[in-house]
Amino acid sequence: MDGCMNNRKATATTVKGKARKIRLLLTDVDGVLTDTGVYYSEAGEVLKRFSIRDGMGVERLRQIVNVETGIITGERSASIKKRADKLQIAELHLGIKEKAQALEEIMVRTSLGRDQIAYIGDDMNDLEVIKTVGLSACPGDSFPAIKKIADFICIARGGQGAFREFAEFIISAQLNGKKTAAIKQKKGGNLNEANQEGASQ
Repeated sequence: MDGCMNNRKATATTVKGKARKIRLLLTDVDGVLTDTGVYYSEAGEVLKRFSIRDGMGVERLRQIVNVETGIITGERSASIKKRADKLQIAELHLGIKEKAQALEEIMVRTSLGRDQIAYIGDDMNDLEVIKTVGLSACPGDSFPAIKKIADFICIARGGQGAFREFAEFIISAQLNGKKTAAIKQKKGGNLNEANQEGASQ
């Protein structure tokens, strides 16, 4: 697959099938939307660096395939809220230590099933969510234990377009799924017409 590679435990067809069901993509922040660094001063955290291309991924998911994005992070940084506001991300969960519990709450509130939710994370505090959701991914520089279980491993590193890669994979899978369904429907219609013509002769 272009730009990314699947975990050996999952075939390309299986992962694409999972991607076609997704209605919500949840993401970690540090190590996914940002790199693993942060700028500090004597006053505390000063800056986080976000990828503009990742932001475009959020918009494209929403506009092209009607998939929303959410954030689950253990951080309480004001910069994360600013970024979420900029991208109109309503599903924002800050200061979360038990991400699996946050996922359960989201599923109850949104009435989405596990198979309709994707998650991209990079470290051990993402492990339980990655094991639970319908489709999981991680940046190329993720912790080894996460890379072993994720369905989808991005080539891009955290903060350098990994989220965008995963977003584009979901978009492509869903568009191709709709195209395939339309072709099958058209073929089915043609067969029905042929059968009707044959019966009338």
